[in-house]
Amino acid sequence: MNPQDPAQPIETIPASAINEGKTTAIIAYLTLIGLIIAFVMNNEKKNAFAALHIRQALGLGLTGLALAIVNVIPILGWILGLFGSLLLVVLWVIGLIGALNGKEKLVPILGKKYQEWFKSIP
Repeated sequence: MNPQDPAQPIETIPASAINEGKTTAIIAYLTLIGLIIAFVMNNEKKNAFAALHIRQALGLGLTGLALAIVNVIPILGWILGLFGSLLLVVLWVIGLIGALNGKEKLVPILGKKYQEWFKSIP
């Protein structure tokens, strides 16, 4: 198992925990309100699978916010905002499909960073 490969799970989560946390993981990808609901649901009963996807969804949301700020810059910001937003939608779909399928797969490119940056989220 190559530690640099983002397709590889960063931790091994038991199948029972995946089944228990699947709903919370899916909710995390559904708007900001869904992310907040998933965070509260996972605070009550900690689940590693749900936490992994909550961190991914939070990272994607904050990346979207950063892209919105960059989009204010004329021309170059608009170009970066457009391509970044398209990439962000693709990453969001990959994350949501991973949650739907019960996979521990991180989103490509930034998934590992999201796990590092938000490791304090249980």
